[in-house]
Amino acid sequence: MTETVQSAIAAQLDALGIPSHIDTESYPSIVALFEEALATYRDQAACSSVGHTLSYADLDRLSAHFAGWLQHGAGLARGDRVAIQMPNLIQYLVVCLGALRAGMVVVNTNPLYTERELEHQLNDAGVKVMVVQANVAQTAASVLPRTSVATVVVTEIADLHPQPKRTLINFLVKYVKKMVPAFSIPGALKLNNVLSEGAKTPYRAVILNQDDLAMLQYTGGTTGVAKGAMLTHGNLIANVLQSDAFFETHDITGKGSTILQPLPVYHIYAFTASMYAVRIGAHTAFVPNPRDLPSVVKAFDEHRPALFCGLNTLFVALCNDERFRALDFSDLQVTLSGGMALTHDAANRWTEVTGCRVSEGYGLTETSPTVSANPGNGVQIGTIGVPVPGTEIQIRDESGAAMGLDAPGELCVRGPQVMAGYWQRPEATTEVIDSEGWFATGDIALVQPDGYMRIVDRKKDMIVVSGFNVYPNELEDVLVAHPDVVECAAIGVQSEGTGEAIRMFVVRSNPDLLEDDVCNFMRDGLTGYKVPKSVVFKDELPKTAVGKILRRELRDVD
Repeated sequence: MTETVQSAIAAQLDALGIPSHIDTESYPSIVALFEEALATYRDQAACSSVGHTLSYADLDRLSAHFAGWLQHGAGLARGDRVAIQMPNLIQYLVVCLGALRAGMVVVNTNPLYTERELEHQLNDAGVKVMVVQANVAQTAASVLPRTSVATVVVTEIADLHPQPKRTLINFLVKYVKKMVPAFSIPGALKLNNVLSEGAKTPYRAVILNQDDLAMLQYTGGTTGVAKGAMLTHGNLIANVLQSDAFFETHDITGKGSTILQPLPVYHIYAFTASMYAVRIGAHTAFVPNPRDLPSVVKAFDEHRPALFCGLNTLFVALCNDERFRALDFSDLQVTLSGGMALTHDAANRWTEVTGCRVSEGYGLTETSPTVSANPGNGVQIGTIGVPVPGTEIQIRDESGAAMGLDAPGELCVRGPQVMAGYWQRPEATTEVIDSEGWFATGDIALVQPDGYMRIVDRKKDMIVVSGFNVYPNELEDVLVAHPDVVECAAIGVQSEGTGEAIRMFVVRSNPDLLEDDVCNFMRDGLTGYKVPKSVVFKDELPKTAVGKILRRELRDVD
């Protein structure tokens, strides 16, 4: 059966002109790949945000300064963890590339985290240095005394802008727009001072190999806490090079092209897209807040991107915006969709408005993330495309046996982009990666006779809200701590706005407990997108003979 699936995929890749394998040994580390790009595209624009652009030469210089400070000023050793908590700003690439060049491990941290979530991640990863943007530093200030973090670097929104623009923008953001809540982090350093110190002591080039850890990318877990997916230099190299083959099927020219990135770069989808942009010498135009739709429209008008990274809910919102529909889209060559399922209506509407087809892909944090994508010369709406080069696919039934074409089962993946495992969680790792290196995604999929793949359901109870994974156990663990809650269960329901929305079923001991009470309680311990949109009170929840709550029955009744 497996051979039939692989044969269909191989035949389609050949028909599309996509290689079935790639040379992942061409770079010893992701740093070597980046440094080649930094040297090759020195005079090109690398990234921009809030009206200022860094060239590749600037990115090379500033990231080297940050690397030097980490090694000499912060006194870190190879492999120490550096957390980055900021929205889409040019500072992100400086800090991220600097940490990797210094031989450190990057820990992307969601600025929307609550104290509980942030404290867990910082301690679980053993973070030594944290770089945080001032606008979101209030939460960090509260939890840092309870973490392993030794040094904090704070950056303001326009820190890398030239003077006097830097001072003016930072002043307006802090004192006029009042976008920086008050916080106090004793001993915190300023990013510009750190970069100045780093310039005095050039960083020592670190000999890295593909097995070295590059990132801890945290993902929700079925055990109620986030787990750190260990992504190696080899994983990142593979996924960047795998992307090469697919972009060759599109018309994007690479060097000098602009990629508009409104999706948060701390999310693995946007992160890898931004890393790929460096690889090809493209200009990444960052939008700090994708929920601020006027800013996305303005950036589209200003930068006239060749490539746009989005997801279903953003496509819908933009196409419903009169100002967006009036723009000139003649430069738009590629639109990528990921993070959540793409609907036919959203894809068709986007093409109608912009004249550009949407290419949907599929991936997970654990696969760096890309597993498959729709090529430019063969888009099939409703599918997740074909596997990227070097990726093997199996569809397995409940017994673990490989299935054939058009048969739905659990999608399993094997390839150079699959993570090394979960950080300090060997048991969780063995639950998803078998002895032969197959990663069980938890998604139910099928392979069509033409080699294209479709996701048809999810094996796990994961809920996807605006592209972010939400796991019911975590929500239930928080809510059950409420003194008036006997038991509870969370499910996902369809939502036009976010793809899925969270519905919480609650058995209460106090009849005066209201829906607002539940939501407010959960809001104190969870990021906003994890708070339920609706609450249903029940006398009892359906259970198995051993007492396990049957979420499936709740979905069926709903």
